[in-house]
Amino acid sequence: FVAQQTPPDPCYDENGAPRRCIPEFVNAAFGKEVQASSTCGKPPTRHCDASDPRRAHPPAYLTDLNTASNMTCWRSETFHHSPHNVTLTLSLGKKFEVVYVSLQFCSPRPESTAILKSMDYGKTWVPYQYYSSQCRKIYGKPSKATVTKQNEQEALCTDGLTDLYPLTGGLIAFSTLDGRPSAQDFDSSPVLQDWVTATDIRVVFSRPHLFRELGGREGGEEEGGTGSTPYYYAVGELQVGGRCKCNGHAARCLRDKEQKLVCDCKHNTEGPECDRCKPFHYDRPWQRASAREANECLEAHLCAPAAQVASTSWKGSQLPGACGALHSPMGTEHCCCQDVRLACLCRACRNCCSWVWTRIESCSWGGTAPCSSAEEGLTCWKAAPWRRTLKSCSVPCLVLTSAPGCSTLCSSSADCDSYCKPAKGNYKINMKKYCKKDYVVQVNILEMETVANWAKFTINVLSVYKCRDERVKRGD
Repeated sequence: FVAQQTPPDPCYDENGAPRRCIPEFVNAAFGKEVQASSTCGKPPTRHCDASDPRRAHPPAYLTDLNTASNMTCWRSETFHHSPHNVTLTLSLGKKFEVVYVSLQFCSPRPESTAILKSMDYGKTWVPYQYYSSQCRKIYGKPSKATVTKQNEQEALCTDGLTDLYPLTGGLIAFSTLDGRPSAQDFDSSPVLQDWVTATDIRVVFSRPHLFRELGGREGGEEEGGTGSTPYYYAVGELQVGGRCKCNGHAARCLRDKEQKLVCDCKHNTEGPECDRCKPFHYDRPWQRASAREANECLEAHLCAPAAQVASTSWKGSQLPGACGALHSPMGTEHCCCQDVRLACLCRACRNCCSWVWTRIESCSWGGTAPCSSAEEGLTCWKAAPWRRTLKSCSVPCLVLTSAPGCSTLCSSSADCDSYCKPAKGNYKINMKKYCKKDYVVQVNILEMETVANWAKFTINVLSVYKCRDERVKRGD
């Protein structure tokens, strides 16, 4: 008898150190429901009857188990006028990092096909790839375009894979990373990481091969005729190859209590895609894991007001946490009273500052709370005068007037101007701005020194997303 051993966790090495881990590669479309804008059999025809399983061709046949000897096919209605768009929409149920999308046909391949993706569960769509012998006319795209680092998220159009032959068994296969310059350094390319991410895939058959191409008489609808030769689309298999998106912090995806697909997060991360740190593990900002660095979220061991966090030089990895061990040199009460958001995150604050007690009662441990009747604004920081007054800062600075149970450190002498000013612009940039920049980096500001009319900063570079070929010279 040999005791069954627990298999090793792929997210940690033999010494227990964290390392990047990724879910297995799968056909994310298998067994999932596909919405088709057109399906034959209603009403029944000679070749298709939705009420007869032997003659039906439902969308479920797109993602079922197919073999070479048993290829089941979805089939659209038969059309007599051209062109007529037919759309297939597949929901993956979660964010996936897509490697390829492929379709195997039971009819001739369409003359024009578009593949699109959504990253927000079908609310908005962006193009992935176009196929057409008339790219410019049908899709307004050139048939031969070059992908550079400046347009890595641009959908291309190709005149390949649009031939009439073979009449059955033809294939369309799109690789998301093929020909993309940064594919070899995927871990360091947030642009491509975003490009491969999808929650839904949509395929649009825009134009069939016209009847004159199938040997019919001339004078079709496009040329003033009736265009009466019938046609239909038929697909035997739709595949979406990829991995459940977990940002390198999970080795598998599971079903939660609501049967939604979520990552089995490790490295002290949480969220559907392991896209944030767990509460009390904010000692450094969340980052995606890479082959070189697991970027595990670390437990917080400092306690400081959020306003002070924004204006203090924290050395090395000692970024302030959210009252993890409550080792504030200014005392627990100051930590709790100075910023309500930290009160939400600090369990020890329950006995401190009675004026925030109602907020703490309804706090989620993510640091948020619904607004009470005495509060307003998108983030509840604008309060009634009798509670506290608040000046406008990038990180709220609370000036208490008469808060019972609060430390003298939380006094009305607090000066909002000594804290950070509101940040100009946005912390996020769009692709157009990203492409124009020579450098895109994420930094942690350690110190600032004023020299004449200049400000000198000491920084810790956390990530380099983009770097021009020429190095910056002194004085640039």
